[in-house]
Amino acid sequence: MRTRSFAVAAVALSLGVVAPALHAQESAGEAEDPVATLVARLTLDDYKTTLKGLTQFGDRRQGTQRNRDAVDWIEAQLQAFGCTNTERVFYTFPPPRPPDAAPRRTPPRGGTARRRPAPNDGDLTTATGGRVGRRGPGSGGSTIFGYRGRTGVNRDLMAQPDERIRELNREEPVDGERSQVYCTKVGTTNADEMYILGAHMDGHGVNEAVNDDGSGTALVMELARIFSAPDVQTERSIRFVLWNNEETGLNGARAYVAQRHDLQGIEDPPGSGRYPEPRWLGMVQHDMMLWDHGAPGPDGLVSRDQRPEADVNIEFQSNSERADDSMKLAFLFKAANENYATDYPAAVGPHMTNTDSTPFMDIVPAISLRENERGAQVGAGWDPNWHQPTDVWTTYTDDDFRLGLNAAQTTLAAIAQLTGARLDN
Repeated sequence: MRTRSFAVAAVALSLGVVAPALHAQESAGEAEDPVATLVARLTLDDYKTTLKGLTQFGDRRQGTQRNRDAVDWIEAQLQAFGCTNTERVFYTFPPPRPPDAAPRRTPPRGGTARRRPAPNDGDLTTATGGRVGRRGPGSGGSTIFGYRGRTGVNRDLMAQPDERIRELNREEPVDGERSQVYCTKVGTTNADEMYILGAHMDGHGVNEAVNDDGSGTALVMELARIFSAPDVQTERSIRFVLWNNEETGLNGARAYVAQRHDLQGIEDPPGSGRYPEPRWLGMVQHDMMLWDHGAPGPDGLVSRDQRPEADVNIEFQSNSERADDSMKLAFLFKAANENYATDYPAAVGPHMTNTDSTPFMDIVPAISLRENERGAQVGAGWDPNWHQPTDVWTTYTDDDFRLGLNAAQTTLAAIAQLTGARLDN
């Protein structure tokens, strides 16, 4: 037990955080490891059941009834899991714009929008259209060598061959009020301190948004279930947030920061011991957890099978104001993976981008867990289902779902130690 805990304890101490569960575990000698017990409560079947439930709402695209119904369902599930103190953040999309802002560009309603790579003076193009080489000076961090697959966002309803899924996604979004739901595991001794675990519940692409980001949403919901069990106590608080409007520019996460940043650590009412917004200790995002099948080949296609060297990517942003602390948090998660995950290892990278941890990264240590490096791999076509009609349940196998489960094991193990989780006998 001591060997398991020391790596995580060392990183926790470097962050200025004492993990009480680790000290209790060391003093207990050969006593049962509460972290291992909690990790064992995560099962592939439970993870898949929660994820499958999300698919009934199609792609859960923001501004639609299917999105609102999904938010209601998530809230009901959280309450059924025992995380009963659910609350919502309300905001308007699109957000108000400054008077001197440039006009918005309206995306096309039909067809398929394709992202075009930025011009790259130093890159070469293969005979099959794949680009070889670095992305060029000033491109911002991530680089990749080899072939690139095409990426984009499907907006064509008829590109979805499954009639049932097509009908689920027929409604187009309408501007207006939005909401997103969260619940909180309240700490027993440090209720005024909190880790935020998040994933975005909205998707698009005329699909079931299984991977992007049902996989992360189900993960966070399963962690809420585990930590909300009657026999689980944590010294610090944990908030489970299911963001909305990620696909439109992280609007839900940005609204949360704008509305709740200044409320941190304020006891309300004074003397009550209640902290509506505990002080943020770290933010952990989960976004696309299932597909690590390798790079596109010369034909632009990706293997149908999960690659043997698949791993959980843990990313921080190296140019953020909290980069050093975020890096330490990332390596703490890697150590937790090494000690408690059952199937897949973890790798740490410095280019976290385009996900809901971004609005937090200059304020608090922030990391993102996902299937591949966001900038260098997802953006290079390693996931051909990204925003496409193929992001549906039948695309994935248990090898894929198990990668998501291992990400859940990683986060659960790390957060259990950071919050001082224990089991009441």
